[in-house]
Amino acid sequence: MKLFRLFIPILFTVICSCNSIKSNNLNGFKLIFDGKTLTGWDGDLKYWRVENGILTGEITPETILKQNSFLIYKNDSPGNFELKVDYRISAKGNSGVNYRSDRVDSIPFALKGYQADLDGKDKYNLGYPRHTGQNYEERGRQFLATRGQVTVIETGKAPSVIDSTGTKAALLNAINFDGWNQLHIVAKGKNMKHYINGVLMSDVTDNDTINRKMSGFIGVQVHVGPPMKVEYKNFLLKTFN
Repeated sequence: MKLFRLFIPILFTVICSCNSIKSNNLNGFKLIFDGKTLTGWDGDLKYWRVENGILTGEITPETILKQNSFLIYKNDSPGNFELKVDYRISAKGNSGVNYRSDRVDSIPFALKGYQADLDGKDKYNLGYPRHTGQNYEERGRQFLATRGQVTVIETGKAPSVIDSTGTKAALLNAINFDGWNQLHIVAKGKNMKHYINGVLMSDVTDNDTINRKMSGFIGVQVHVGPPMKVEYKNFLLKTFN
């Protein structure tokens, strides 16, 4: 009887947690992927599907890409926001989450803008992900801050490294090479921070008034290269004024 009494509060907590996610309201966050369909998203269904509640992007030997392709969230183009999403990527995988991005009209399902880079442990035959957590501008200025860097960008100049977010070993230790991780993006004004599993990986302050973007689309990427698979779940967005 005592065991049963102890079990009830635990069960109640689990049920409440599940219901709060289903209600699309969790501490100000809302679910932007329903776990069942691609409603609200736009992309090439040759590469994207929903499988067992997971948003899945996959390139097979029969569907090799000639250019990067995105699944684009079309219901909002936020400026100041927090985004949390769990991801898992294959060993040779190369992906990323774009934000504050523009669609490229001349190329189907292409984006131009900031990207939280994600890659697999064997993409570059290193035994660990080389770029995960960095800030890379797709079809733009490219490397804005590699993993471990705090940078400031002035108009017409290359990024200036002003500090570090941690040692290479410490940052790699925060990443699960073979399983699920949580990516957390915080974009407020001209500052953008990328976290993996709660650890700050890169920090960019973009003072480049010509090239920076203050709002735009969110999208997830499958990258040119060998066959790969990337999975996303618990896609949560919170926007600010």
